[in-house]
Amino acid sequence: SKTISKCYVQVTGMTCASCVANIERNLRQEDGIHSILVALMAGKAEVRYNPAVIHPAAIAELIRELGFGATVMENCGEGDGILELVVRGMTCASCVHKIESTLMKTNGVLYCSVALATNKAHIKYDPEAIGPRDVIQVIKDLGFTTSLVKKDRSASHLDHKQEIRQWKRSFVVSLIFCIPVMGLMIYMMVMDSQLSHAHAHHNMSSEEMEALHSSMALEYQLLPGLSVMNFLSFLLCVPVQVFGGWHFYIQASRALRHNTANMDVLVVLATSIAFLYSFIILLVAMAERAKVNPVTFFDTPPMLFVFISLGRWLEHVAKGKTSEALARLISLQATEATIVTLGPDNVLLSEEQVDVELVQRGDIVKVVPGGKFPVDGRVIEGHSMVDESLITGEAMPVTKKPGSTVIAGSINQNGSLLISATHVGADTTLSQIVKLVEEAQTSKAPIQQFADKLSGYFVPFIVAVSVVTLFAWIIIGFVDFEIVEKYFLV
Repeated sequence: SKTISKCYVQVTGMTCASCVANIERNLRQEDGIHSILVALMAGKAEVRYNPAVIHPAAIAELIRELGFGATVMENCGEGDGILELVVRGMTCASCVHKIESTLMKTNGVLYCSVALATNKAHIKYDPEAIGPRDVIQVIKDLGFTTSLVKKDRSASHLDHKQEIRQWKRSFVVSLIFCIPVMGLMIYMMVMDSQLSHAHAHHNMSSEEMEALHSSMALEYQLLPGLSVMNFLSFLLCVPVQVFGGWHFYIQASRALRHNTANMDVLVVLATSIAFLYSFIILLVAMAERAKVNPVTFFDTPPMLFVFISLGRWLEHVAKGKTSEALARLISLQATEATIVTLGPDNVLLSEEQVDVELVQRGDIVKVVPGGKFPVDGRVIEGHSMVDESLITGEAMPVTKKPGSTVIAGSINQNGSLLISATHVGADTTLSQIVKLVEEAQTSKAPIQQFADKLSGYFVPFIVAVSVVTLFAWIIIGFVDFEIVEKYFLV
């Protein structure tokens, strides 16, 4: 439909399929958005929207409100016929009207919108009737300076280095404090096993067992109710809870602020409950000057944070590797082209260096030895060997002569060539490959769409079951505590 436009938004901070389902579910409920497809691996969302109701910046803001980073990827996915320009020299509304009215009278220009506040012009044109350089020249003839809005060729949205560093740091901090906690826990398990063995073979009384258990070094009470074991576990657990779990708490708080629950909420609930319960039970034991040391769970948060942060770290390493191929493809694209003007008998009259986006169909482009072909074209003069291994996989150079076709991104080796541009912008072979790879990462199988939908209900379901379990045990404890003593207390 002509009323439907498409934009791409770079999304950061997604960690699992639940995040994808969260974004898709919330944005589908917004007015003006017809469909949204989020790719976890590519870190990108493809949104189809009604420009009369909503604009890309507002869509990005909606995603940011859900707790994720979001920026509109300008020109991403747009092909020929759309031009974004920066116009300098405008001073008032009359300058805007002058540019818009002149461009709309120009043959081939379909739509023009100029914003005085941002100095930007958005132009739609028919590439068969007019080219981007012609549009720029019209504006320059009016007395204004203009330049092309630069595309992001760095593939920065495919870079996961920051997330890799973040989760690696979280894993290392958690691991440093988790190892001593695990050592203490294993030591106590071994000692308890030996005590149980002694009790079974030497017929020791409960009082003797209790006295022997209290004589262990880690069970020695620094204060009434506070053993060496619990004190060391508390000291080792606090740094992990604060520093190792920092990113989990941030993501969980953002999710809760928008009435959603993801895996971070589940992790934070599990670790916080274990830590707070252990801390409170320790304070109660100290207040009551208990002779028997309470059972605590300070070992749970460090071990949970270690394994989950390790999983997140490895996940982002895998994401980075799967995106490397696409990043390399994008880096193969040339950034500039040398446009030449030929006279009779192909005599070179002039040459001009321009951005590759400004090359028009039919332009004569000069490619020197060692240079990349900026567009697809046909050789009109010169002989050379060309490396086309990026397309064919064949390492042997291919001979090019007048009449031969060349592919954008391939490398000219030993001779200067003049080519006539046949496919430019998004129509080049390399651009189409990049587009197909991105679409392959964005598209989802039906079973994956079902899994994403299901993951959105997983966390609320687990929390609900946990709450029901808690109240069930509270009721059982109040009604008949003997059941608990009989079956669960040792």
